[in-house]
Amino acid sequence: MTHTETDKDFLVEIGCAELPPKALRGLSEAFIVGVQTGLDNAGLSYAAIKPYTSPRRLAAHVEGLSVRQADTKIERFGPAVKAAYDKDGKPTPAASGFARSCGVDIDALETVEKDGVEKLVFRADKAGDDTRALLPDIVATAVAKLPIPRKMRWGSTRDEFVRPVYWLVMLFGDEVIDTELFGIKSGRITHGHRFHCDTDIHLASPSEYEDKLLNPGFVIADYDRRKHKVRELVEAQGTALNAEVRIDEDLLEEVTSMVEWPVALTGRFDEHFLSVPPEALISSMKNHQKTFYVLDKAGNMLPNFVAVANLESKDPAQVIAGNERVIRPRLADAAFFFESDRKQTLASRLEQLGSIVFQQQLGTVEQKSRRVAALAGNIARALTIDPAHCERAALLGKCDLVSHMVAEFPELQGIMGHYYALHDNEASEVAQAITEQYQPRFAGDAVPASDTGAVLAVAEKLDTICGLFAIGQPPTGSKDPFALRRAALGVLRILVEKSMDLDLQNAINEALAAYTEQGLVVPNDTSTQVFEFMLERFRAWYTGDGVSPEVFQSVMELKPAKPLDFALRVSAVQQFSKLPESGALAAANKRVSNILQKQEGAIAESVDKSLLTEAAEIALAEDVDRLAQTVAPMFKQRDYAKGLETLAGMRTVVDTFFDDVLVMADDAAVRQNRLALLRELRTLFLHVADISCLHTA
Repeated sequence: MTHTETDKDFLVEIGCAELPPKALRGLSEAFIVGVQTGLDNAGLSYAAIKPYTSPRRLAAHVEGLSVRQADTKIERFGPAVKAAYDKDGKPTPAASGFARSCGVDIDALETVEKDGVEKLVFRADKAGDDTRALLPDIVATAVAKLPIPRKMRWGSTRDEFVRPVYWLVMLFGDEVIDTELFGIKSGRITHGHRFHCDTDIHLASPSEYEDKLLNPGFVIADYDRRKHKVRELVEAQGTALNAEVRIDEDLLEEVTSMVEWPVALTGRFDEHFLSVPPEALISSMKNHQKTFYVLDKAGNMLPNFVAVANLESKDPAQVIAGNERVIRPRLADAAFFFESDRKQTLASRLEQLGSIVFQQQLGTVEQKSRRVAALAGNIARALTIDPAHCERAALLGKCDLVSHMVAEFPELQGIMGHYYALHDNEASEVAQAITEQYQPRFAGDAVPASDTGAVLAVAEKLDTICGLFAIGQPPTGSKDPFALRRAALGVLRILVEKSMDLDLQNAINEALAAYTEQGLVVPNDTSTQVFEFMLERFRAWYTGDGVSPEVFQSVMELKPAKPLDFALRVSAVQQFSKLPESGALAAANKRVSNILQKQEGAIAESVDKSLLTEAAEIALAEDVDRLAQTVAPMFKQRDYAKGLETLAGMRTVVDTFFDDVLVMADDAAVRQNRLALLRELRTLFLHVADISCLHTA
């Protein structure tokens, strides 16, 4: 939209006490959506909306906002003319009531034909409202809809917000929008940095906002610009050390939400703390001190940290010393937890898991560990992987949950188990698997690198999925409190990406059997429910990979029990669908499927060659026999793509058959024979997928 002389910029800023860092970005985005929705609902045009946010403010700058709503034409239909006037031509109550509701006399109403009936109609031009009058309600509604779980009250007012509000700016062009919010009158005065700017900042217009907050305000109001600045400053500290500051994106976001004028400073801690696992040091620095850690060129942790302050100190050394003084006891705690935990072996902690409830109906974490160990052993044997390591890793896998370190830093579960297992002289495969059991943790995360870890991860996830389905708590709609969809997709990814040829249905049955042995009554259809639920996760996976729903469904119709096999079939059908012959063969398969489904009673067991009389059916029978022998070894070796490509050569003979041969012949024997031939043709393709699903016409 181009600006006109009637467009003006609008600025709203809510100034308050420091907002919660982890909620800041979300609050800003919700505020912008609220303002935008209000403007759109009011029919007000604008060029753009820019968010501004910092710990002490939420703001929106609307560029090129129209000064009033567009004029509209009103047209309201009333009663039919026949019902509007009596036999003497006087208005009836229906007509009078309609006129009154429109705010006019009856004489002001017109008549018009609508849907073949002459009706009364009220027509008028409605002038658009002035934008100034609409903005206060738009802003108030946007504020009221902000996602604030717990609101605060302050002073003697009844007003509530996420933090106490101290000032309010609302400018439309060079005018102040006269309103009140949270008991505060709107104005044109904003405030800069709490320490660097002790004077009011007067705004003549919205366009001055960002620049004046920067100078003299010492506030970088643009969130993304401030985040970029924090990153630059932190990286520069690493360069000065000839090292790399590892930037955690979540921490970067949190720090950006805590500062208005970022200043990066490097501190140091005692080298002896480096004997503690780096993950523990990192968690301590990140969670408690919001500081970044430093690596040397070889990727080893250095005894340094980078903090981001919210002001330029006249004595930065004092600020650094203060940070070092605070971080030392935090790292000392981590070191104490590490030393303390190693005085007790992981294995000795297994019984302690008996006091932790996994799920009320499914038992304790100890019971889960023992179920997973048995399941992991069975899976390992099915895949010819060492079951002893898998069972041991499963028994020890959750033992670090009762360690001091994981109690303090829950995100280290599995990681600390790895360190403690090595300290206890457990096999390296067991230690690695303890960490890998949680993988993949999120979309895009790597699957376990080791076979033992992969088996444990599959068993652990299957146990959870099967247990919750068994007690009637599967995901519903958008609710998935136990993240079963993610767990199911994780199992599929592990089996496919690691080329593990596991029969998923068997593994599900074994997982459910363990619950039955534990005394849980498992409904009969649970195994089928879990199996189909898990295969359905492939749908989202393949949609993301650009595989059409028809290709996925063609394989889903067969429900192969092995996810690896499922994936190989999908890949083959995807390739087949791009061949020029695929469309005609899919249509032919659809036609064959429809013909066979309509048949009542049994179809002949095999084709009787003596009943084949027409050239087209003889040719098809010969092709089916020949190709059945050709593709059989391909399908056995799961070279489905080559097999389907070979079958694609049947297109001409199949087309000719349907052009020249009447399947439903009058002679019952001939008809049965032709149906048997079509069934053999369809069976050829069903070795891979139901490609009739590819036919969508």
